[in-house]
Order: sequence, then C-alpha cells, then structure tokens
Amino acid sequence: MVSSSVPRLVIAAPSSGSGKTTVATGLMAAFAARGLAVSPHKVGPDYIDPGYHALASGRVGRNLDAYLCGPELIGPLFSHGARGCDIAVVEGVMGMYDGAAGEGELASTAHVAKLLRAPVVLVVDASSQSRSVAALVHGFASWDPQVRVGGVILNKVASDRHEELLREALDSAGVPVLGVLRRVAQVDTPARHLGLVPVAERHAAAVEAVAAMGAQVEAGCDLEGLLGLARSAGVVSGAAWDAAEVLVSSPPPPLPVPTLGAAPPDPRFRPEGPRPQTPDGLNFTDPGSRVTVAVAGGPAFTFSYAEHSELLAAAGAEVVVFDPLRDEQLPDGTRGLVIGGGFPEVYAGELAANEPLRKAVAALAESGAPVAAECAGLLYLCRELDGQPMCGVLDASARMSGRLTLGYRDAVAVGDSSLAVAGTRMRAHEFHRTVVEPGSGAAPAWGVRTPPRRVEGFVQQGVHASYLHTHWASEPGVARRFVERCRTS
Repeated sequence: MVSSSVPRLVIAAPSSGSGKTTVATGLMAAFAARGLAVSPHKVGPDYIDPGYHALASGRVGRNLDAYLCGPELIGPLFSHGARGCDIAVVEGVMGMYDGAAGEGELASTAHVAKLLRAPVVLVVDASSQSRSVAALVHGFASWDPQVRVGGVILNKVASDRHEELLREALDSAGVPVLGVLRRVAQVDTPARHLGLVPVAERHAAAVEAVAAMGAQVEAGCDLEGLLGLARSAGVVSGAAWDAAEVLVSSPPPPLPVPTLGAAPPDPRFRPEGPRPQTPDGLNFTDPGSRVTVAVAGGPAFTFSYAEHSELLAAAGAEVVVFDPLRDEQLPDGTRGLVIGGGFPEVYAGELAANEPLRKAVAALAESGAPVAAECAGLLYLCRELDGQPMCGVLDASARMSGRLTLGYRDAVAVGDSSLAVAGTRMRAHEFHRTVVEPGSGAAPAWGVRTPPRRVEGFVQQGVHASYLHTHWASEPGVARRFVERCRTS
C-alpha cells in the first residue's frame, strides 16, 4: 500500500518539561471526541507516553525512532500506524533539535518532522517570560529552513494580561498562536525514577487525567486551526510497513562482523570473516502451523513495541499476553517467552510471591525453549532483585542503584542465540537505574560499540537476556528466527 497524505502534526518544544505530553495527548483526546480517527505516535524510544496516547485515541501508540529503526523506516512505520486515520499527532522528544548524542540531527523531533513532511507546533513554557518568547520562537522557527513551525501553543500562562503580552510579542515572530493553556489548569501526571507512571499501574486515574488533558486542550486551543495546519502536510511517499511482507520479501543484506574499536579483541566476535545477518538455515514457515509465544504484560512489564508482536504473529506465532503478577502458570502450550521492559523493582515483592510462575519460567528456560528478555525481563530472570527471589534462570543478582544509565547503543551479536546469529548488528537503547552482578555460566549477548565499549547481557541455552532495548522492525529476521527456534526446541 502506498502511503497517503494523512493529515499530521508534530508537537515539539524548546526543552523537556515544556508540556509536550499534555498538549499531544490532549489533542488526541480532543480530536477523537470530535469523531476523528486519530493515529498516535511518539518520537524516540519512550514506552510510557504511548500508553497515554492509546487511552486518548483508542488506537495503539507507536514509536518513530530514526536511530533504532533508521531514517528510511520512519515513513513506512508512520504510514502503517496511520492507515485509515483522519489525523495523526506525533509527540516529539526532548528539545526539538535534540537527537542522538554525537549524531547531529539524527532521531531528533526536527529530523522526524522533516522525514514526515509534517508541520510543527511548538509548545512553549511561558511561565517566566513575556516579550522574550518572540525571540525564542523566532530562533526555533528559523534555525533549520526545512523545519516548518506552523504555530505555537503557549503553556503555563498566568493571566489574561500575561497572554496579551505574549500574543503582542509573537505578532512580530510570524508564527500564529494556536492555543493558550493556563498555569492553574495543569493536569497531575505523577512521575518517578524513569518518567511518568505507566497507564497500566494507574488505569482509572490515567483515564481521568487523559480526559482532563482533552478538556484543557479543547478549551484553550484552536482545533480548527490545528486541523487545517495538519492538512497542509506533504505526502509521505513509499509503501506502508507490513510485518508479513518484510519477513518474506526484504531480508537485510549480510554485514561483516564489526569490532569494538579500541576494546581488547574478543575471540567470541569471530573476526575470521563476515557472518550473515539473516537467520542461517531457517526458512519462513507458513503461519498456519502456529506456536504459542507468551509475552509478559501487566503493570510490571509495560514496555513493548507493537511491531514486535506483529512480527511474531507474521512469523507464525500465536501471541498470548500474561501477567506475571497474577498468572501462576504460563499460557497453555507455551513454546517461547518474551519478557520486555518495565518496573519489576516496584513489584519485586509481588513477583517474588508468585512462586509457581517463577518455577514455570525456570522450567521453560531449562528445557531449552527460546526466551527473549530485555531490561526488566533480564532482572526477572536473575536469582534475586533487591533481595527478593526471582526466577533463577541466570546466575546473577540485581539491585537498584542511584545511577541512571541512559543512551543509544550500537551493538553486535557476540555469538549465535535464539534471536540472532553472530555478527548481527542492531541499534539499541539503554535506560535503567539498576545493576546486575553476574555469576558464571553464560556467554554475553552483545558487544556494545558505543562508549563505554563492552560486552553485555547473557546467552544461555535458548535464553537471550540483555539491558538493551531493540526495535525488531529494524531487523525482522530476529522474530523469524525466534519463532523457528520455538518450533524446533
């Protein structure tokens, strides 16, 4: 399917904390309340905001990350998510021109806006300025001529007089004011050590918060003007991303095995020559013969990309979601297990108390079945987390720390696993405040090529566990390989 010109807006800001999430989520809710089919998107690797977007729009929140997936996939992934919609709202990340460190504009909100040929709405925290707002908006609007700032929404405005001063100043900047949100009307969205509290942990309160955001935006913004701006977006050319098609028709080319640069050589990187990036010896199987893949969900494991389950299903899996806090057994017939990110440290006591499920996970792993675990999933597979017993699949202990580990990573598979063959290169993101102290018995999963260069994660029988979050759309072969391993293990 060739992508169409779905009307779209990118919601950006000069810096984090300006109110992007409130405005973007409120716009989604307000447009949906008018009967429009709204496609929600988030720039970057954030897993939490898309949960609020989904509540507001009634559709799956999707990420657009030009680092993890590559710029060439932004248009196709957008068109996939926006299929059949009346309007798309794309929430930006950080400040508008902030992207992957040391990579120029890559993965910034501005970069994605250009790739989508979308107009930008700049959300400005006006709480401590008046006339200076014109200089700020002018600077952001003129910095990159290829970025079209089509309007501004003023946030945290104190009074009618304050609004008047701001509007007078912006008259000279040539950017229309499309909304004003008052300081007294801010919506309470609680946060903790890694950002907002996910929807799954506060569903009833989150529903109320999203409704309040929608009402706030409806009252303070020019929805007709914003809709008109959205309709001025250019056409995103190319075919929409499709999980089944990419699995069978677009295998990635083989790449040589990268090295870790200045890091000491490691024989496990097999430097003797190139290795294929596609699954070796594996054939795409008709999905009519499906195998059950259990995917962890519930409040403790809320971090996932929708495309992962879509790829698993296209590769022949029956994807069944279960809740490690509540379910005492894995889904019937489970042949493989995927445990994504989340907040197991918040629920360590409850996860520990569910001993039957911990034993079931350990038994599945012991059988050699494929298990893919990222970040929170890694912690759950350890012997213990903050002194609480976990599944004991890995000879490792995990604990909370005061240090935030955050950033994009360039990684290469050190050896063969249930996800990838040695030499498979993937972009990833790391975001946690925990430390894992390994024991012995497992090989590393990844060689991390971005500083600090190191080997990372665990490969043990069918288990692939790591702190790194990856986006499988960038390397669909990992889903195909995982499902094939489920059939043969």
